[in-house]
Amino acid sequence: MIIKAKSDPLHILGVTVLPGESKEVSFDLAKLHTTSTVDVPIIIERAKQPGPTILFTAGIHGDEVNGVEIVRQLVSHGINRPKCGTVICIPIINIFGFINLSREFPDGRDLNRMFPGTENGSLASRVAYKLVTEIIPHVDLIIDYHTGSAGRFNAPQLRLIKENKQLNDLAKVFGAPFVLYSKNINKSFRNTCQKLGKPLLLFEGGKSFHLDESVTNAGIKGAKRILKHFGMLRSQFNVAKPRKESIYITESNWKRAKYSGMFKASVKVGSKVNKKDVLGTITDPYGKFNHYVKANNTGYIINVNEAPIVYQGDALFHISTKLKR
Repeated sequence: MIIKAKSDPLHILGVTVLPGESKEVSFDLAKLHTTSTVDVPIIIERAKQPGPTILFTAGIHGDEVNGVEIVRQLVSHGINRPKCGTVICIPIINIFGFINLSREFPDGRDLNRMFPGTENGSLASRVAYKLVTEIIPHVDLIIDYHTGSAGRFNAPQLRLIKENKQLNDLAKVFGAPFVLYSKNINKSFRNTCQKLGKPLLLFEGGKSFHLDESVTNAGIKGAKRILKHFGMLRSQFNVAKPRKESIYITESNWKRAKYSGMFKASVKVGSKVNKKDVLGTITDPYGKFNHYVKANNTGYIINVNEAPIVYQGDALFHISTKLKR
């Protein structure tokens, strides 16, 4: 991936940030219904030496706090202060959802289905529009952190389209345990960035309303490897190569609940299972029923439903069915 180093003043959201400067810029959004102002801080660190501009984002969904924690640690540990180039961090994009402990915006919309947005549309659409028009044009690469939803725990993984060599090269640098090839979803942040020619690595790990140290560490190490790859990581920060090569998943499917009841998984996320292995059990509250959930195929468990109560048809396990050779 070749990126032209930039040393010019950065003009963003009405503020000028010169090389060597650090600034916190406000991503002004609509006020709360109490008329209180809601300011979303955008943390910008520029080195004196020219280099690429990398954007780290999290919290597109307000309940995905593990992604917020990853970007928070990048800032608190000073990893975001580059040796060259510029690092922009937005720890929480959907501040409304974060305040309300909700995945969606107050208007009930999923921000990640509203891109590229419109200037005069719904609240979520306006936020998407402002992000796309006033921030994305300035960056060369985006790393966007997500978690699983609805009580489902994702193994640390990157999601990208198989045909994009640039993203495949960057995924190899990042070194997540798994890389899941998946199509871009219409009106998503990832799809919009691709159309704009801006490479985006989407990281998934953990579940909503939950912090997991192993997921956080995987996200931070990946960020450090990317920064080191572009010569942006300062010398006081060490980052090792991954212990194991990433497992590339080209096809996968969901094992769904055959019955409703109380559910308990018996396998760990990230583990390899064989066909007909017992993955968990579904029981009733009265001790009269016990159903063993078994694997339909040999593969890796990349998502586990950790909800104690499930209904017939609920997604329980996301299992790889085909790997890249």
